[in-house]
Amino acid sequence: MASLQPVRGTHDLLPEQNRLQDYIANTAREIGELYGYHRMTTPIFEFTEVFARTLGDTSDVVTKEMYTFEDRGGEQITLRPEGTAGIARAYISNGMQQMSPVKVSYYGPMFRYERPQKGRQRQFHQIGAELLGIEQVAGDIEMIGYGAHILKALGLWDSITLELNTLGDPESRAAYRDVLVDYFKGHFDKLSEDSRSRLEKNPLRILDSKDEGDRELVANAPLFAEYLNEHSKEFFKGLTEGLGDIGINYELNPRLVRGLDYYCHTCFEFTTNTLGAQGTVMAGGRYDGLISTMGGPQTAGVGWAAGVERLALMVGKAPAGPRPVALIPMGDAAEAKCRTLAQSLREAGIAVHQGYSGNMTKRLKRADKANAILAIVVGDTEVEQGLYQLKLLDLSESFVVEEQRLMRILKKFRDLSSLTVGQKKSLRDSQSQSQWDNALHLIDYVVSSYPESNNSDWQSGLLQKLIATN
Repeated sequence: MASLQPVRGTHDLLPEQNRLQDYIANTAREIGELYGYHRMTTPIFEFTEVFARTLGDTSDVVTKEMYTFEDRGGEQITLRPEGTAGIARAYISNGMQQMSPVKVSYYGPMFRYERPQKGRQRQFHQIGAELLGIEQVAGDIEMIGYGAHILKALGLWDSITLELNTLGDPESRAAYRDVLVDYFKGHFDKLSEDSRSRLEKNPLRILDSKDEGDRELVANAPLFAEYLNEHSKEFFKGLTEGLGDIGINYELNPRLVRGLDYYCHTCFEFTTNTLGAQGTVMAGGRYDGLISTMGGPQTAGVGWAAGVERLALMVGKAPAGPRPVALIPMGDAAEAKCRTLAQSLREAGIAVHQGYSGNMTKRLKRADKANAILAIVVGDTEVEQGLYQLKLLDLSESFVVEEQRLMRILKKFRDLSSLTVGQKKSLRDSQSQSQWDNALHLIDYVVSSYPESNNSDWQSGLLQKLIATN
């Protein structure tokens, strides 16, 4: 029997990969909350109509890529290929117009049947955000700033370019559409088969064609900017000035489009040259006609989405998590004591590595492999006397401390080390202001002692100071 493998275009997220994707998603969620966006989750599958109506019947997603099936009740069901349509459907289904403005973010798997390649899978993951109910350009500025903030927090900003265009209001779009249809009709015999089918229903999609023949025609096509009315020009001017206010540079890309008629005004992409052909990292824009297209009330909207797999390729590796404390029992009584201690430490928010067998040498090797920062050695004598031998594994130093003091040291280390790396957790132990000030001075002292060192070095130094002084 052949060995079982995942379906083509899908892959297993092993712990380290999963941790990296969680890091990206959690970073996006935390930053979103600074802007007032909160995580929302819609079903992984919807009625097919949700996507067919919103993505357009001539789009590649609808015609070639959707995973659609008939369920046992005879309903046509589709695995979601993107996140915005589900959010829009939920807005209508749950009467969310009463909550306007609606500010939500999302994260989860999406599904498209396409050729698998680096950074692109048939089951992939997206983060995204939607702002519904705001017509003013301030919403567009905020949305782009929010996306840029995430890319900065992930350390990617230096390799990112913001490409920007305007699609104008419906009046401008209609005028441009007529001109574009006339232009491409004059070159109909040179268009690809896909572009010929889009010419009447979705001519703007031709501007985004990857066919080489189409691209030659597009290079000489009329520009959208020549057909913008005054309102559209003022909206775009407000957008570019607002981006200047928040320190975000952009490059104008007049060929950047969205094909469907409910898109308007702002169209943007954050791109990179570090991923080869898969250069778009995050893309979004304004879609004031989407909700009404789906049968809901006229509602302004703007949003973006980003592929987590592509972001993961750029980030490379998630920051190291908390280093565990290793418990090393010597003897049956010590085994029981370490089980109790391990539970207490974990419930206090302290990571614990606990081996299951072996002598001290083997357990210490496993502790080192687990990247433990501290080994706590417990034998019969330590159990009787209530003492623990502590081995700082990075610094090769040993100490002996009593149990109550050990818990106090490790709780303070948990709080101070997490605060220093920016988590800003509140101290769980009651302390006076002077004690808290002293703790902050201690952090400054230790970090300044390791100016060129990595995170592990200063944390070992902090733990050493806590053991020696508390």
